[in-house]
Amino acid sequence: MAAHIRGIHHINFLVRDLDQAELRYREMLGLGPALRDPLPGRGVLTARFRLGDAWLVLVQPTGEEGEPARLLREHGEGFMLLSLNVADLDEAAANASAAGVPVGPERRGLEGWRVADLDSGETFGAQLQLCEDPNGS
Repeated sequence: MAAHIRGIHHINFLVRDLDQAELRYREMLGLGPALRDPLPGRGVLTARFRLGDAWLVLVQPTGEEGEPARLLREHGEGFMLLSLNVADLDEAAANASAAGVPVGPERRGLEGWRVADLDSGETFGAQLQLCEDPNGS
């Protein structure tokens, strides 16, 4: 699968209070204002910062339903997932599947990102995701 990975696309961190978390990350890392986006299909609000070639994304669930809300409830704030940048999601997903790693269904992320989760049971517990960015970043 490594031939299909171009780098890290984004890293998600779960937070309870997006305003407070954005302020802390801005102060701590010397960053400008974050780009804010709702993702209603995932039941979250996001704030993201560009860090070189990757994004740092803060994720706040907006309700009690959905995977991000469940993860926050069960594990608390902190690291949620690492998203790997791929040129072609279909090809990368087929390659992972051929290697015996189940790939979840495709969904749309921020700015039309095409994403699919890899089964954490086959990644030694790591929450990994494949991401094809139509904007090329």
